[in-house]
Amino acid sequence: MAGLTLDEGKKLIAIARASILRYMKERKPADVSGSPARLMEKSGAFVTLETYPEKELRGCIGFIMAVKPLAQTVADCAVSAAVGDPRFMAVNEKELDSLVVEVSVLTPLMKIGVEKPEHYAKAVQVGKHGLYIEDGYYSGLLLPQVPVEQGWDAREFLSQTCVKAGMPPNAWQGKRTGVYTFEAQIFSEKTPRGEVFEKKLKCKV
Repeated sequence: MAGLTLDEGKKLIAIARASILRYMKERKPADVSGSPARLMEKSGAFVTLETYPEKELRGCIGFIMAVKPLAQTVADCAVSAAVGDPRFMAVNEKELDSLVVEVSVLTPLMKIGVEKPEHYAKAVQVGKHGLYIEDGYYSGLLLPQVPVEQGWDAREFLSQTCVKAGMPPNAWQGKRTGVYTFEAQIFSEKTPRGEVFEKKLKCKV
């Protein structure tokens, strides 16, 4: 899915926050049945929580495939990011007031076809593409904003996605490895519960 308006992005952020709060109080995600029609279309999405102003990751969970309505995907992923990310302790209600919420709405995965694995680096555009890499039981995903924030080039982006998948950094050069790109429309709060904006990434050629 692509081309959401800022108002729709604001609604997604509101759904994410409401879902986390409702889960903390009632142990179930927010009811999204009254969401705008556009947000009831199926889409993959990720919800990211960061501390403010440190911008340290506090939780990030998502669905790659478009298996649920976007609003429901965001509601479910928000809860999982807050209390189900195995890398972190669960967020408590008081702490939520010091976290920034970010929602990334994904386009479908596109497998990269290259003649030689070393050509992958030329096919990946930092600031535009996210990456999903898989080989058998191993798979890993990094969102488009990650390499921009970390200052990686395309080769490092590929290597770090392999590491995320639990594979050696050079696994993207293996003949069995599948490398996929996707894009994301990103909406984020400037401050906790603050103004919502659409994040535009600087692309590197």
